[in-house]
Amino acid sequence: MKLSNIAFIDGQNLHLGTKESGWSVDHKKLRIYLRDKYHVTEAYYFLGFVSEGFQDLYDGLQRAGFILSFREHSSTLRGNKKGNVDSDIVFGVMKKLVENEPFGKVFIVSGDGDYKKLVDFLIKKGRFGKMLFPNRVFASSLYKSLGGEFFDYLEGKGVKAKIEYRHK
Repeated sequence: MKLSNIAFIDGQNLHLGTKESGWSVDHKKLRIYLRDKYHVTEAYYFLGFVSEGFQDLYDGLQRAGFILSFREHSSTLRGNKKGNVDSDIVFGVMKKLVENEPFGKVFIVSGDGDYKKLVDFLIKKGRFGKMLFPNRVFASSLYKSLGGEFFDYLEGKGVKAKIEYRHK
């Protein structure tokens, strides 16, 4: 039996990385792409904090099939703090490993270098799929040592055409 794969998405990194390149992701198309291309059955979308002003975004992400995870913040700091979900993503992956949850490989959507130790560990254990960078500029130089089989760019022509949001 082939185990299904899981994805962990740094929502702020994805949003800022595509915005920096002048485009945005259609979340429904991204979820379909992850399912069809990488056999991802569970896709965790990490966000900085809950805000009533973003309820439409949260609803849309859930309708697209993402499992939302919000960063816990003190209410006194909420307005001054960036998302910074890196430790939550690392914890989420390690929790699945420690609890022996059945899954195949881990895919991470981010360009953040903070995941490098996790990526190296997962590669060593044969549990890493790919790092999916929002754009080339946001791809940390720490990943240059990875072989091409371990990363891809969402802004690449073939991928971007499949997942880009188009105004109707």
